[in-house]
Amino acid sequence: MLRLGRREFDPHEPVVMAIVNRTPDSFYDQGATFRDEPALARVEQAVAEGAAIVDIGGVKAGPGEEVTAQEEARRTVGFVAEVRRRFPDVVISVDTWRAEVGEAVCAVGADVLNDAWGGVDPALAEVAARYGAGLVCTHAGGAQPRTRPHRVTYDDVMADILEVTVGLAERAVALGVPRESVLIDPGHDFGKNTRHSLEATRRLGEMVETGWPVLVSLSNKDFVGETLDRPVKERVLGTLATTAVSAWLGAQVYRVHEVAETRQVLDMVASIAGHRPPAVARRGLA
Repeated sequence: MLRLGRREFDPHEPVVMAIVNRTPDSFYDQGATFRDEPALARVEQAVAEGAAIVDIGGVKAGPGEEVTAQEEARRTVGFVAEVRRRFPDVVISVDTWRAEVGEAVCAVGADVLNDAWGGVDPALAEVAARYGAGLVCTHAGGAQPRTRPHRVTYDDVMADILEVTVGLAERAVALGVPRESVLIDPGHDFGKNTRHSLEATRRLGEMVETGWPVLVSLSNKDFVGETLDRPVKERVLGTLATTAVSAWLGAQVYRVHEVAETRQVLDMVASIAGHRPPAVARRGLA
């Protein structure tokens, strides 16, 4: 059982996490939800389309202008408080690697800390433990926040992913983070080239076999773009194909831009796998 905030999810229940960027320079929407009202409208739409989690981020993942912890908090803390007020049942995740930002958002109602940079600030897990918040433990290949990989190599990329993410998860539980609220993430594109991310997808079942719930952040990423030679705005089909494969292999949580499309893919895979009945079954029964 995965427990995040007020919600519990069965092991075979696929969960959509909608991306809400509080940044003026995000790679996908170029700041469409930087201001409060568009961002709140995005949350409302995402929940209506089937997202159980919203993931709020105040710093884009890639290189760019410096964003201090104070500025990151300014972009996220008040917004988290307002989302908590307007949407009491939605699971609120905050994408941050900084313990001080984690502390501030948990204080106003965040349920999950999404540490996309692989524990670069060890105190972030301590914050999650103090607040009983969930924690996403991600493999970033030792990369520093907001840097791009350059000629990174692994003897065995999945072995490295497993060692890092399981180690981070076990440390989190030892610190007091509820075991049922810890997820592991292979970190597609983070500290990896395209071939690494494809292999991580192909071998995702090895992560599932650890028993930790697996989160994947695939949406419109560079490994999809390079695989199909498509620009950012033309990566949806590749993302959905990768989502279907990941669902079949057992990933549970999907961090996405396109909520409605992802929800349909996940429901279809779940029904094929026998975990979900068809929404309607009339054919051949009249």
